[in-house]
Amino acid sequence: MRLYYDFHIHSALSPCADDDMTPNNIVNMACLKGLDAIAVTDHNAAGNVRAVTRAAEGKNLIVIAGMEIETAEEVHVLSLFPSVFAAETAEAEVQARLPRLQNDSAIFGRQLLFDENDRVTAEEPRLLITAAALSIAEVFALVRRLGGLPVAAHIDRDSYSVLSNLGGIPEELGAVTVEISRAVEHPEEYLLPRPELRGCKIMRNSDAHRLGDLSERVNSVTTDGNSAADLLRAFG
Repeated sequence: MRLYYDFHIHSALSPCADDDMTPNNIVNMACLKGLDAIAVTDHNAAGNVRAVTRAAEGKNLIVIAGMEIETAEEVHVLSLFPSVFAAETAEAEVQARLPRLQNDSAIFGRQLLFDENDRVTAEEPRLLITAAALSIAEVFALVRRLGGLPVAAHIDRDSYSVLSNLGGIPEELGAVTVEISRAVEHPEEYLLPRPELRGCKIMRNSDAHRLGDLSERVNSVTTDGNSAADLLRAFG
C-alpha cells in the first residue's frame, strides 16, 4: 500500500516551534492535508509523543514516536521508533547526556508539555536545543538497539547535517537512510552529482515548526502494512 507521510514535525515542546503546535492541532492539520502517517520529532525529547498518539485515536492517521537528537558533533539525527515506550527509553538516555542548562523562554521560546486534550501539563525547564554527549555512532547504535530507524537529518542544509559538519557519512554507520528537506524540490537532481549517497534510502519531510508547514500529500512510501514497524521497515 502507498502511504503519504511527514516524519519530521515539532510540537511546542521544541522551543523553536509555535505554541499552537499542540497534539490535536498537529493531528487535525495532518488529517486536513490528507496525510496517512506522521512522526513527532522534538529536539532531544519525546514528551509529547504519547499525547499526540492518544489525540489520533479513532482517526485514520498513524503516529510514529520520534525525536530529533543532536549529537556531540552537532549533527541532527531524526530518530523514529516502533513504540512510544522505545522513544521514551531513548529520551531518558539522551537527556542524561545533555548539559544542565536552563531554558530561557524569552530567548529560545517555551517548551510545553501537553495531555491529549491540549491542556498544558508542564513546561520543560532544561534547554533542549543543545548537543548531547553522544557521538553520531552512539546515537545510531542507541536508536537501532531500541528497534528504531536513525535518519541523517536534512542533509541538504549548511548546518546541523552530517554532510555539512562531517563532510560525509561515516562508514561505520552502515546503511543509512537520509532526509532531504522540503527546500529540495527535485530530489533526483539533488542526488545526481552526489555519488556518496548512492545506496542510501531517501526520505523527504517538512521539519514543521508551524501548523501550515506540515507537508501536503506529496511524499509517499510503499509498505506491506500500516503499522509503525511496517513504515520503519520500508525505510530501513
